[in-house]
Amino acid sequence: MTQRIVIEVQMRSRKRRAKAMKIAAVADGVNSVAFNEENRDQIVVIGHGVDPVGLALSLRKKVGHATLLNVEELVEQAEDE
Repeated sequence: MTQRIVIEVQMRSRKRRAKAMKIAAVADGVNSVAFNEENRDQIVVIGHGVDPVGLALSLRKKVGHATLLNVEELVEQAEDE
């Protein structure tokens, strides 16, 4: 079950952005971490079996205010040949 998680974090400086990226990257099951192109305060995490609530809590604890915006399951499309 691959998930796409979007979390909004108040990041006022590059240092906070880097810290938030490190926290999200070391979480269990994370495959990809990126910032949303439209809103730089949103982190997009893609992974298998990631705990979204635990990730949001750790970001709140170490970086600042964090809001869990979206959690969706990504469906992998199999190619039929």
